[in-house]
Amino acid sequence: MLSHNRYPYSAITERPDFSWPDGKRLAVYLGINLECFAFGEGLGAELAPGGPQPDVLNYAWRDYGNRVGAWRLLDLFDRLGLPTTALVNSSIYLEAPGLAEAFRARGDEIAGHGRTNAERQGAMSEDDERALIQEATHTLTQQEGSPPKGWLSPWISQSHLTPDLLQEAGYEYLLDWCHDDQPVWMATRGGKILSVPYPQELNDIPQIVGRKREGAEFCDMIIDAFDVMLEESARCPLVMGLALHGYIMGQPHRAKHLARALRHMQSAGGGAVWWTTAGKINDHYRQLDLE
Repeated sequence: MLSHNRYPYSAITERPDFSWPDGKRLAVYLGINLECFAFGEGLGAELAPGGPQPDVLNYAWRDYGNRVGAWRLLDLFDRLGLPTTALVNSSIYLEAPGLAEAFRARGDEIAGHGRTNAERQGAMSEDDERALIQEATHTLTQQEGSPPKGWLSPWISQSHLTPDLLQEAGYEYLLDWCHDDQPVWMATRGGKILSVPYPQELNDIPQIVGRKREGAEFCDMIIDAFDVMLEESARCPLVMGLALHGYIMGQPHRAKHLARALRHMQSAGGGAVWWTTAGKINDHYRQLDLE
C-alpha cells in the first residue's frame, strides 16, 4: 500500500499533554480566504451549474466576496474583537486593492494562498510549482514587509513534492491537511514542516457549495463542534479552525448566523479558549519542542 511517509500514526489520546498560552486548552482561529479568479477561464466555485465561458453568473457571484462580502465579515470581526488569519492569493493586491491591506491594518496574520484560485498547483511540474510558490511569496513579502510563515494551497491541491517545496521556500507551516485536531510535524526532504489543522468540515465551501447546507445549519454545526471540542479540550489541547469565504459567508443572510455562532463561542468559552491565528499556533507549538 502506498504511503505519503510524511508522518507516522499517532493516537491523539496517547500524546504528551500541553497547554496553549496562559493555560488555555482550545485554540480557535478564523481562516478568511481572500481569493481572485480569472474571467472566462480557470477554476472557481459555482453557485449554479456554469454555462459556456464567460460564465458571468458564477464569476460575478465570486467577485461579490471581494467587493462586499469580505468587508461585511471584516466589520463583524471588528465588532467582536476577533483576530483572523487572512489566506491571500497574491494577485489580490492588484485585483482588489485595499482588501488585504485592511486585514493587515487590524494586525491580522497574512498567509500565502497561491497566486489565484483559478489554478491548481498539484497538477504542475516541480519547476512550475516552485515558480508559483516563489512568485506568490515574493509578492506577499514585498507587500507585507516580511515573508509569510504559512501556506494554504489553492483548492487544497498538492503534488507529491508540495511540502518539500514549501519547506525549501522558507515556510514554517502548511494548512492543507485536515487529518488531526493538533499540529503535526511532517517530514520533508530538507527537514520538517508543521501541519496546522485546517478544517474541511467547518468550511463553507464543502458544506454550503458542496453539500447544499444553508447558513443556519452550517453555523449550528460550528456551535456543536465548539461545544464538543471545548469539553474535550479539558483533557486534551485542541485546535479548532473555521474556513470562511467572503462570497459565501459574507452574504447577508448567512453573516447573521455566523455572528450568532461566534457570539456563542465567545460567551461559552470563558477562560479556556485562545482566540488566535494559525501563525501563533505554529509559533507556540514550536516552542514546546514536542516530537
